[in-house]
Amino acid sequence: MLYTKLGNSSITVSRICLGCMGFGDPTNGQHSWTLDEEHSRAIIKRGLELGVNFFDTAIAYQSGTSEQYVGRALRDFARRDEVVVATKFLPRTKQEIEDGVSGQQHIQQMLDKSLQNLGMDYVDLYLYHMWDHQTPIYDILDGLNRVVKAGKVRYLGISNCFAWQLAKANALAQQEGFAKFVSVQGHYNLIFREEEREMIPYCKEENIALTPYSALAGGRLSKRPGETSERQRRDEYAKLKYDAAGDLDAPILERVAQLADCRGVSMTEISLAWLLNKVTSPVVGATKFSHIEGAVKSTELTLTERELSYLEELYQPHPLVGVMSQNTPTATQQNQVWSIGNQKIQG
Repeated sequence: MLYTKLGNSSITVSRICLGCMGFGDPTNGQHSWTLDEEHSRAIIKRGLELGVNFFDTAIAYQSGTSEQYVGRALRDFARRDEVVVATKFLPRTKQEIEDGVSGQQHIQQMLDKSLQNLGMDYVDLYLYHMWDHQTPIYDILDGLNRVVKAGKVRYLGISNCFAWQLAKANALAQQEGFAKFVSVQGHYNLIFREEEREMIPYCKEENIALTPYSALAGGRLSKRPGETSERQRRDEYAKLKYDAAGDLDAPILERVAQLADCRGVSMTEISLAWLLNKVTSPVVGATKFSHIEGAVKSTELTLTERELSYLEELYQPHPLVGVMSQNTPTATQQNQVWSIGNQKIQG
């Protein structure tokens, strides 16, 4: 396994981050295809054995059971100071706003619940899961700075935002003496490359770490035409993100398969080797040993400039999908798929 610094932080992370959205009670949350605790623990343990030290979860994943599974597994299989744990918080709810819960209070309460779920007294990286259009950015940054100063969070990250929002937030943080965002987790892979327009150049200029999610496009970048999986059959949200562009993306997937054959490796290795050429540490989900093993193998594969061009040249612009298309100022009053489920947050 290879390791690198996480942007402007002092944290050293593995070049593969194990995404933990696929871990959690399948009867309690957005997804029905997630792994139970026994199988989640086995994947986490295998990741640790292969040198993975970076784990990404969220309070929203399966009503907090992802955080619970991850926390218990890491306590059993690793020393706390040997792993980097990232989790995320959601925007304020309509009910919280009506009850007068401030942005600062919301962050404190969300973090305390995540720490309880994880069984930890701090997290290494706390991510603003998506832009909160109903809460002033000052309140968000102030709330985050407070938990950093309290020792409950080491560093801050942000997810599902535009480059201008990240630039605005970090400029305000600089002005106010608040902790700044050191990483961004956006939607980026070989068949969805819209982050290359503004976010990636900005982050490279500012040394902000790139830890993209959907690194394999919900498994599409690891499977040949006609192949499928339990997740692909049941993950309705991934279908929403990718099915409409299926015909546009098919030629790129064919090239991934062709190059995999030429190099004698898996499609997973080709797809992630391409991504590792662009980012710090992609967040890669795994529900089988072969998934995490293939991801780790990708760190040993170097693609030539000609191979990189071969994979890239057929890409065409895509409309925004998923959270980035749904989380808009006008949609804040609508019911969305993201929530903390049935968890009780203490005020």
